[in-house]
Amino acid sequence: MTVEPPFWKAKSLAEMSRAEWESLCDGCGRCCLNKLEDEDTGQFLYTRAACKRLDLNSCRCSDYPNRARRVSDCVSLTPENVGTLGWLPATCAYRLLDEGKPLAWWHPLVSGDPATVDEAGISVKGQAYSEEGIAVDDLVDHLWRLPKARRRTRR
Repeated sequence: MTVEPPFWKAKSLAEMSRAEWESLCDGCGRCCLNKLEDEDTGQFLYTRAACKRLDLNSCRCSDYPNRARRVSDCVSLTPENVGTLGWLPATCAYRLLDEGKPLAWWHPLVSGDPATVDEAGISVKGQAYSEEGIAVDDLVDHLWRLPKARRRTRR
């Protein structure tokens, strides 16, 4: 009996169905953090200040279907633009697959458990806070170095 490889190994981003595409999001919330670009280096710096639409408990958008209409600078990911978005976290499944890299052990599609995103320390849950009340000019006071994933714990 032949075992088919998982869709994310067998298909390009452009070949994925809508459901497959959406399942790539691990729910970490990192892409919803406000970011600043260093003018000298072009490097993106993350802050702990998250989009006001990010549910800080689930790390999912509280109004996902309307996000682009309700948040003027919200970017909808597509197979065409993923490779051009330098601010996507290095841990992002869309970015990893676009770069030909494998998904991490903690990704729910690999682990079979959405809790591994928290276990690995990738989620912004308990780390981020709402941007409400923070002026754009003050975001520099909220800079945060994204933590690297913790090693897999034995279960």
